[in-house]
Amino acid sequence: MTRQDTAFVYGHLDVQLLKKEDGWNTEPFVLDFERRKALWRRGALVMMKRPVLGLASAIESISANQEKCAVNIKFCFEGMEESGSQGLEPLLRERQASFFSDVDFVCISDNYWLSTTKPCLTYGLRGLCYFCIEIECASKDLHSGLFGGSVHEAMTDLIYIMGQLVEPNGKILIPHIYKDVEPLGDTEEQFYEKIDFDTEDFRTAIDHPKLTKADKTQVLMSRWRYPSLSLHGIEGAFSGPGGKTVIPGKVVGKFSIRIVPNQTPQCVEKYVLDYLNELWKARNSPNKFKAYLLDSGKSWRTNPEHPNYVAAARATKYVYNVEPDLTREGGSIPITLTFEEVTGKNVLLLPMGASDDGAHSQNEKIDVRNYIEGTKLLAAYLYEISKVTQAELEEAESTK
Repeated sequence: MTRQDTAFVYGHLDVQLLKKEDGWNTEPFVLDFERRKALWRRGALVMMKRPVLGLASAIESISANQEKCAVNIKFCFEGMEESGSQGLEPLLRERQASFFSDVDFVCISDNYWLSTTKPCLTYGLRGLCYFCIEIECASKDLHSGLFGGSVHEAMTDLIYIMGQLVEPNGKILIPHIYKDVEPLGDTEEQFYEKIDFDTEDFRTAIDHPKLTKADKTQVLMSRWRYPSLSLHGIEGAFSGPGGKTVIPGKVVGKFSIRIVPNQTPQCVEKYVLDYLNELWKARNSPNKFKAYLLDSGKSWRTNPEHPNYVAAARATKYVYNVEPDLTREGGSIPITLTFEEVTGKNVLLLPMGASDDGAHSQNEKIDVRNYIEGTKLLAAYLYEISKVTQAELEEAESTK
């Protein structure tokens, strides 16, 4: 009896919190089938519900045709990914020797095409370091008419420091932050030039006036292979409509850095905190100051020439009649690295959705075409990995 390969598929079913006043135009539990072209609903199919349902539909269709699935399938579907997957990693490591011992291939579909028309396979993700800056000037909020001009205001200090983190063109001002970034390879720019990506479509899709970089290669490298710093918010500051003349007694500024291969959260934390402490010392403010790393996750990158990716490329060509682009992604999927560690196998990111699906945003959707063709893709992928020989797997594992 010949050995049958085993594929492990991960998916999550939850979504981020939503307030209807944020601009959502459909009911969260009602599927809106608009003009038979797209399915609209909060979290219904965007993110990972669509590949979970797609996998179930693929297996159902195989069974309905009275055929045996070409590979064994194991899966993990969770409902707390948007809450940090609390408890999942310890469970996975606890079951590492038993549940994952016979896994040959790992597939996750928690990402998107680079465009709206061409499929891709994703082999890299940036990591994340999330920081907080706390500044306190008083034990309570103050009236600006009574105290303005006579106190060192916490908000003024915070705005000064947050304004020293990144330039308008995206360059991070923190010393040494680029020190550990992987050097650009001799032929690497040629790789980016082959990718189907239109910078003008990318810009106009979000109604942005001007990108920080001029050409396609530089835009893609800024998104994928270089770190970026983003300011996210200020806790404790007045943010409601209208005017309010309050001086916040305490404010907390929040920002993050997307980190890339060769950068570690530990080194980035040191660079950032050293710089923030230097800025604070130079500020010479009497207020209370504290900066710290709130959360972090490593970057991830795998070998896109692994048989897992080669099989997925064949499946994509079969379904969409086009060779997929090989891409990296600017976001983070921390569980990807965990699955790589507990299985010891190559992890494939196989997206089903287009770049304009609007994950976590108002009016999430999935195009009917992508839902149908994506289901076919998952079925074709299961078939293609069944053709990978044990010798090919062993050779790939020995050279990774």
